[in-house]
Amino acid sequence: MGGFRTRLSAAEIVHCFDMVPWPVGTHLVSERTGYLHHGIYVGNGRVIHYAGLCESLRYGPVEEVSLSRFAGPNDVWSIEDCDSEYRAQDVVARARSRIGECRYRLLTNNCEHFCNWCLYGKAWSDQVRRFWSNPIFATRLIRFVVPALLGCVWGR
Repeated sequence: MGGFRTRLSAAEIVHCFDMVPWPVGTHLVSERTGYLHHGIYVGNGRVIHYAGLCESLRYGPVEEVSLSRFAGPNDVWSIEDCDSEYRAQDVVARARSRIGECRYRLLTNNCEHFCNWCLYGKAWSDQVRRFWSNPIFATRLIRFVVPALLGCVWGR
């Protein structure tokens, strides 16, 4: 996958419903504390994502939400050089086929795994790969992972 392309600030997202910011089936990312959150743009200002731990320390399902809810107070980017194995409509159909699924696993089935599966038919996470191969990245991620895991143990 390549770098980032079109970027909208949180303020611009509120006003983007009068325009089409990205083509249907676009892979979107939004920065969170310690990681990037991923989703698939499905048109009409809507995004399908694995909610996972993006809003709380409880695992959330695959869901369709507004672009502004996906972004929260953060900017959103699209990933360029995204040569999907599927047509845009099929990417969206694949994403929709998993709505309601609640099998989130931080290291094996997260929002990035979900998006890559929708686009390429294979689930993987570059963030998880970096976690295992880069001690500095791993240290940053652990600051997020440990509280999340503790919340799942105590919060569920």
